[in-house]
Amino acid sequence: MAVERALPSDMPAVEALLSAAGLPLDGASEAFGLGVVAREDGGIVAAAAIERFGASGLLRSVVVAPGRRGTGQGRALVAVAEGLAREAGINELYLLTETAVDWFPRLGYEVVDRATAAAAVGESVEFTTVCRDSGVPMRRSLASRQPASREPGGESSGA
Repeated sequence: MAVERALPSDMPAVEALLSAAGLPLDGASEAFGLGVVAREDGGIVAAAAIERFGASGLLRSVVVAPGRRGTGQGRALVAVAEGLAREAGINELYLLTETAVDWFPRLGYEVVDRATAAAAVGESVEFTTVCRDSGVPMRRSLASRQPASREPGGESSGA
């Protein structure tokens, strides 16, 4: 599996993965300006994007193809996305999830109150429309250079 920056031409495959996982498409194509995809056997099998809000970012559209969940691809994908965020000067990432509340803490994300997350990334379409009243907000500091934890565990369909 090769994880690399997403290209505009990747969006149809990314949108198909997001749709299949029941994740929102609103704002996804814009967010993938700072996104990554995992390629395997000539196709895209996972993706993640970051919406930038100053020194904060919203990790969103994290998705792994169903047949590849539980293989570490989601963990690897998030680690690369976090590295991309660091390179862009983002020092903390937030996310909203309804389906991966138990998975993201394994990567160092902690539940925060909605007001804290909204103050940092509340202009995102995820906060203003898509997940306005739903989704569990989480945060991870990127100040340290530590990658996502490597403890064993399952994969998520997405954030």
